[in-house]
Amino acid sequence: MAAQRAYTTHPLVLRRVTVRRVEEVTPRMRRVVLGGEDLAAFTRDGIGHPGFAAPGFDDHIKLILAADGDVRAALPAQLPHGIEWTPAEHRLTRDYTPRRVDLDAGELHLDFVVHGEGPAESWSAAAREGDELWFVGPKSSLRLPERLDWIQLVGDETALPAIGRFLDERPLDVPAHVLVTVSDDAARQDLALRDGDTVTWALAEPGDAAALESAVRALPVRPGEGYVWAAAESRALLPVRRYLQRERKLPKDRVNITGYWHREEPAAPEAEAAAEAGAAPAAPAGIPSPLPWLAARAALQLGVVDAVADTPGLSADSLAARLGVPGPGISVLLPLLSAYDVVVDADGGGLRLGTAGEELLDDHEREEYTGHEADVLLALAHLAPALQGGTSPWRVASGATLHDTVAHDAERYGELVEECEQLVFLLTGLTADPLWEGVGTCLLTGPGSASMAAALDDAGRRPRLRIAEEGVPAEVLRGHVPAPDRIDWTGGPADVAVAAKALAYRTDEEAVRLLTRLAGWTGTAVLVEASRPDGLSPHAAEAALHAFTATGSPLRDSAAIAVLAERSGWRVERTVALGWGAEATVLRRA
Repeated sequence: MAAQRAYTTHPLVLRRVTVRRVEEVTPRMRRVVLGGEDLAAFTRDGIGHPGFAAPGFDDHIKLILAADGDVRAALPAQLPHGIEWTPAEHRLTRDYTPRRVDLDAGELHLDFVVHGEGPAESWSAAAREGDELWFVGPKSSLRLPERLDWIQLVGDETALPAIGRFLDERPLDVPAHVLVTVSDDAARQDLALRDGDTVTWALAEPGDAAALESAVRALPVRPGEGYVWAAAESRALLPVRRYLQRERKLPKDRVNITGYWHREEPAAPEAEAAAEAGAAPAAPAGIPSPLPWLAARAALQLGVVDAVADTPGLSADSLAARLGVPGPGISVLLPLLSAYDVVVDADGGGLRLGTAGEELLDDHEREEYTGHEADVLLALAHLAPALQGGTSPWRVASGATLHDTVAHDAERYGELVEECEQLVFLLTGLTADPLWEGVGTCLLTGPGSASMAAALDDAGRRPRLRIAEEGVPAEVLRGHVPAPDRIDWTGGPADVAVAAKALAYRTDEEAVRLLTRLAGWTGTAVLVEASRPDGLSPHAAEAALHAFTATGSPLRDSAAIAVLAERSGWRVERTVALGWGAEATVLRRA
């Protein structure tokens, strides 16, 4: 059986609340108590929405603000089941943890650290009774393991709302051991401790990675089955994650580490003035060189970053010997790595990681340089001949289509499955669709199959599942879906088939072959794909080129999918908007 999934999803609803009162918790923490009819079930524009639910102690809601003050223009579009983040030039969003939810009183409490900067803190400082606030979420709640002997809660001041809520509500009846770094003793709060709990307050400046790591290392290692939850500045958490996973050897399902905020380098005075005026940031002058990216990729592939992290103070020669790199190889990389703060030699004391290097200790940051996404990016070196030849850059670079590549590479296909994990938050609109009435069997295909199976489980839909993917071992998906022992892994006839991101790595011809194959198994099929860029993504302009690199086609919109459907014996019945640029296209066999 698969391990229990780590979260429960919630419908994404845009809600409006107003300020009821403002309280000073400590000199460093301000509480804004919000209320409004949108916290209960309500109807807007003819669409009914469920009441607000945030059962998890570290749930996040996304506050919507605007640099120019026009919040209404910054609001996303509400779908029947989800949110579409339409483009908005002055939109600002910030994630906050509900400190308390009292649905009987119709109240939501948000705590803001008083640090004198940032749009959300500025809003809270000016908040007065009756002021409105719009938010979305939460999209999910953390599921803690059922059998634990203790839990460790680690964070800076921004984590206090989540830690305080955990101690108030006690989702687990086990001893809680709390560590909080604060910049001033005035930030300490009264916490609802019980017998067996411990609390440690450590003085440290916000974002001080060394102080946070030192405080975590000083905590006693407790016996039994435990769980560590940590939230603070994203970079400051990197050495903590490394310590817990590499030295303490805690399993991944016993550690939850979340970057609550990201420390930014001080902006130039001109940029600060423009930001205060609400101006959009200027685009960088010129076209950036690919050399730093290639050097960082090489440093990760060779093991430079890990070696320097494990043994700070190495000389260049010692590093080369440890990695088995002959001649001047490492010395060729080091000047560029130093210039971009990946690996530096400060004051001749030997090599250590810079800020950029510490970020590369995070698995997600690594994937930009060494994973599937990086390989697709490298294929862009062949963009010109691909455009001339009417094919995909990936095919020119590798000699095979992306589908042929992943179908024979379980590790690479596993990366696609992980990329699709976020899809589960968008599938409420599909699982609520009437097409599921009377469905007894569902065939799933594509790397989003695990997310689709989880979404059906969350919605209480229990069709018998069949999962089939050409050339991909069932073991790749088996660990990602609920109750895998109840799934038929051989495919076959079904009442409905769902291809979840199955076209995103197929050429048009491969897509037609897949749809033709599905037509032999079912009379109803659903294609879940991204049809437009995500309006919140800073890389929206790259989406079409990224898709073209992989498949030879840009993002396929409804018209493009209709053409492929017609070629393979289907007709488009309708589309279901899922949000974040994704759509579900319902097909019936022609």
